[in-house]
Amino acid sequence: MPGAARYDEIADFYEEGAGRTVADPATAALLDLAGDVRGMRLLDVACGQGRVARELAAGGARVTGLDISAGLLAKARVYEAARPLGIDYVQCDVTAAGVLDGQAFEGAVCNYGLSDIDDLDGVLANVARLVRRGGWFTFSLLHPCFPGWDRDAPSSWPPGQGYYREGWWLARNSGFRGKVGASHRTLSTYLNSLAGHGFGLERAAEPLPGPEWEQRLPGAAPVPVYLVARCRRQ
Repeated sequence: MPGAARYDEIADFYEEGAGRTVADPATAALLDLAGDVRGMRLLDVACGQGRVARELAAGGARVTGLDISAGLLAKARVYEAARPLGIDYVQCDVTAAGVLDGQAFEGAVCNYGLSDIDDLDGVLANVARLVRRGGWFTFSLLHPCFPGWDRDAPSSWPPGQGYYREGWWLARNSGFRGKVGASHRTLSTYLNSLAGHGFGLERAAEPLPGPEWEQRLPGAAPVPVYLVARCRRQ
C-alpha cells in the first residue's frame, strides 16, 4: 500500500478549495466531453474526494476511483456511505505496474490530476492498459500555457524559468500549488505522450474561466486557463 501522499496533509484544505460540486468550468467541460455514461464501466484516475466519480455514478456509470491519498479517499468513502452509488475506491499509486491487473474499462477520466502525478508515462501506460481498445480518456488541466494572473493564480511553470523548462516545482503562494506543488510539462509533451500510448485526440476545449477570474484583471487580454480533452484509445 502507498505511503503518505502529498495531499494527505491538506485533505481538508483541498476539499474546501476544490468544492463538492462539479460546476467549475474545467470540471463541467470534462463531464460534457465524457458525454452519456449510462451503463459504462469507468475509471476515475486521481479521484480525490470523489466529486467527479459521484457525478459519473449518478449518471448511470459503474465507477472505480483510484488515488494515492488515504486522506482524500476517506472523505470519498464518507460520501459513498451517506449516498451509496456503488463506487469502488482503491488506494494505489496510479503509476505502479499491475494496478487493477485483469480489469477493463470503457472509459477513464482524470480531473486536474495529471500535473499532480510525477510519472506521466507511468499513469498513461496504466490508463492505456485498463481502457479497452476503442474506449476513451478525458482529462482536464490547468492549461500548460497559462501565464498566471496574480498571487492566487501562479503560472503553470516556475516564475523566471519559463514555459520550456519542465519538472516539479512548488509555488510561493497559499493555494494548492504552494502546498503540494505541481509537475509542469509543455503542451507538446502531453500530446506526444498521449499519442505514444495509443491515444488519439478527438475533441479539446479551453473553457472560459468565468466572471470571478475575469474580474481579477479588468481589461486584460483573455488568456487560456484550462485545457480539457477527450482522446480515443487506438
